[in-house]
Amino acid sequence: MLLTPGPTPVPEFVRVAMSGETIHHRTPEFEAIFAKTRELLIELFGMDEAVMLASSGTGAMEACVTNLTHKKALTVNSGKFGERFGKICDAYNIPKVELKYEWDTPCDINDVKKALEDNSDIDAIFIQICESAGGLRHPVEEIAKLAKSKNPNIMIVADGITAIGVEKIDVTNLDAVITGSQKALMLPPGLAMIGLSKAAVAKIEAKPFGYYLNLKTEIKKQRENTTAWTAATTLTIGLKAILEHIKATGYDKLYANTASRAKATREALKAIGLDIYPKTPADSMTTIISEHTSKIRKILKEEFDVNIAGGQDHLKGKIFRINHMGLVADYEAAWAVNAVELALDKIGVRKFDGTANQIFNKIYFGV
Repeated sequence: MLLTPGPTPVPEFVRVAMSGETIHHRTPEFEAIFAKTRELLIELFGMDEAVMLASSGTGAMEACVTNLTHKKALTVNSGKFGERFGKICDAYNIPKVELKYEWDTPCDINDVKKALEDNSDIDAIFIQICESAGGLRHPVEEIAKLAKSKNPNIMIVADGITAIGVEKIDVTNLDAVITGSQKALMLPPGLAMIGLSKAAVAKIEAKPFGYYLNLKTEIKKQRENTTAWTAATTLTIGLKAILEHIKATGYDKLYANTASRAKATREALKAIGLDIYPKTPADSMTTIISEHTSKIRKILKEEFDVNIAGGQDHLKGKIFRINHMGLVADYEAAWAVNAVELALDKIGVRKFDGTANQIFNKIYFGV
């Protein structure tokens, strides 16, 4: 049972959709598929424009940094992926101001306010909606609103790689939102997507940057239902299938189920004595901090067929993360918390009495 926060399991109907004959990307047949996929993607983002890139999410992050920063960037670092925005700036010698926090701590809006007041040349802000290194949810919408009140022309770029398809994002003040195929969209890795505002498109067209990751070139071609370079044809077909499924099921239902599953999991694990790591948890995953993390993960994988993620860098061996993104079945989520409780019994921390399942069922199913 794969319950890591990416890659996530690929549903059978998506695998079937991607199993047909390979289609050439410069044909009317693929252009029709691309057009429908693009339409659904724009609807999912709730934004004015969208582009697909044959890359990991990092490619989309780099494209946004280089195409949307003309003067100075403000980056928020509360984990590996916020840190990555800063490293991309450094790689291109783009001036930056970095706000750095512990991985369990959300960005303070007052720090953003001060940074903008002290640096009038900041023209782009880069932040995660969910920083998946610790399962943290940043107050992105509030930060974006503040920044736009200070400077309406500032670009707000949000990494939504573990947020799109998880919750409804208020994109009112966002200019670019990034996501990747292997998270809530439940595809294999290799496709990155960016939702864009009209203001972002205008800025990109005024001063494009780069070659492969030149967003002006890509926007122009994708509006013609093709791509500037070789398209990830199979992944695009899979994306069309999952987006059609999500739309048919209902976006609100997906978001509500994910939120309920996340809450039920958090409360179930708290009830058996475990501590939630982030101060403001995201619904994409439940992150637990425990001295027994390594033993728990080992038992879950070897004895209960549950594969969950650990931590990185200074959190290695200290946290574990259980995924809620995508079409996680009710029984899978219930089994995961049950398995954690069984693991605690096996290592002598707490005697198993079924509390985790009881709390999960009470919250998720209302019984």
